[in-house]
Amino acid sequence: MLQGTPIFVLKEGTERDRGKSAASGNIAAARAIADAVRSTLGPRGMDKMLVDSMGDITITNDGVTILKEVDVEHPAAKMIVEVAKTQDQQCGDGTTTAVVLAGELLKRAEGLLEQNIHPTVITRGYQLALQESDRLLNQQIGTKVTSENESAVLLDVATTAMGSKGVFGSRDKLAQIAVRAVQRITEKRGDRVVADVSLIKLEKRHGGTIDNTELIDGILLDKERGHPRMPRAVKGARVALLNSALEVKKTEIESKINITSPTQIQNFLDEEDRNFRKMVEQVKHAGANVLITQKGIDDVVLHYLAKEGIFALKQVKESDLQKLARATGAKIVTGVRELQAGDLGQAELVEQRKVGDEDMTFVTGCKNPRSVSILIRGGTEHVTQEVERSLEDALKVVSSVLEDGVVCPGGGATEIDLAVHLRKFAPGVGGREQLAVEAFAQSLEVIPWALTENGGYDSINTLIDLRGAHEGAHPNRNVGVNLVDGKAADMWKLKVIEPLRVKRQALSSAVEVANMVLRIDDVIASKKSAAPAGGPGGPGGHGH
Repeated sequence: MLQGTPIFVLKEGTERDRGKSAASGNIAAARAIADAVRSTLGPRGMDKMLVDSMGDITITNDGVTILKEVDVEHPAAKMIVEVAKTQDQQCGDGTTTAVVLAGELLKRAEGLLEQNIHPTVITRGYQLALQESDRLLNQQIGTKVTSENESAVLLDVATTAMGSKGVFGSRDKLAQIAVRAVQRITEKRGDRVVADVSLIKLEKRHGGTIDNTELIDGILLDKERGHPRMPRAVKGARVALLNSALEVKKTEIESKINITSPTQIQNFLDEEDRNFRKMVEQVKHAGANVLITQKGIDDVVLHYLAKEGIFALKQVKESDLQKLARATGAKIVTGVRELQAGDLGQAELVEQRKVGDEDMTFVTGCKNPRSVSILIRGGTEHVTQEVERSLEDALKVVSSVLEDGVVCPGGGATEIDLAVHLRKFAPGVGGREQLAVEAFAQSLEVIPWALTENGGYDSINTLIDLRGAHEGAHPNRNVGVNLVDGKAADMWKLKVIEPLRVKRQALSSAVEVANMVLRIDDVIASKKSAAPAGGPGGPGGHGH
């Protein structure tokens, strides 16, 4: 009965792309994103200027910053942007590497698809290559950091991470600041080492030069004292931290006060004044000479605090209050009535200083600070932003080395070594998956290739030299690209070192997204999301 009658499952006019055209469209979009950031890879990489609709500009060669700012439309391209974000969250560095690798894996896969190799076979081959790469990284390529060489290795790792950023001239000083900051906040939890970089506060102020950037053993607050008659500096500070307000609260329920005579007004004001005085007495009784609150402080209370010579800051962010607690050893108290001498923290100096055009409060000289600050300086706002991005990357890579205790050579050495081993591993895989493993090995070589190309050198000659060094009679797995002369050189001697975590995460993220894109054989325009309730077409609305 229905024979020969077409059945329409999808609505007529639905946008649809399937089969090879869907795959090639997705691969082209993903590769376009990878090509956009490829020229920024490495110390000789170029910068991008990003201009938003308001005319504000950002100048950077940080992969994730570029991809976050770029307005991406294509769904497959958005997946590649997610790779950069994940890499940044997990490791701080290697965002460009992960994106370039993903693009190259898809480019090689396209060649295999044209040979009629099924996407499932390619993804299986890539997964096998990733497993073998992970084994090689853990067992052969990774080098354990010992307590004797820890400080030197951490400095080299931080310097390498900042080598590709716009702060090249000041990277040695910034690397030292990053290492010292992370070492301050590192702690042992059971048998694990934890270095939580969110405990390091970064504050930017333009003016001065990058070399004026400094590490502060304590907390820096973008606040000034609550009253001009308060002391500008308090030595031997005993710090009280409150997360409640020092003001008369409104009642929870609506209430009225009926005043029938002028004396009642005076009594009411006197009572309010007594309450304020009591609050200040309680702070003083606890022995505090510095008071920092998360909420507001009434002007009258500020006046009495100033009379008692107590330095007070109000409306400090909760995150800053927690950092202050870790730095000074103070306990955050909910109400001024509960404040005891045992809740106070210690700091050698609490001082209001002018930085650039603005006043800031420095809480310094904390005995054993578990939270520290870095004051970033630079000639212009764009410079301080780039310094901040560089420091964030350096802090994250240093923390990952302290937590994992494993590093590997940079400069493309690790990728070339993996490629050499995977070519030997491929014949053992057999079947068509072998071709995918070989494609994976080829893809890895894009990193040293791009590094050399961005340095302005001959990529083919350098790649031949690198392969020779890794495959020769006396293979040296530490040989990578020396970007001073474009030749092959030992990366350990050049102190180009990266955390193993960066490499592992970049490889796994790149393979995951490449496999996800390859498995898509149909791109269909989905229904628009339903209108909100009560709106057109929603309950109570007038849908058409």
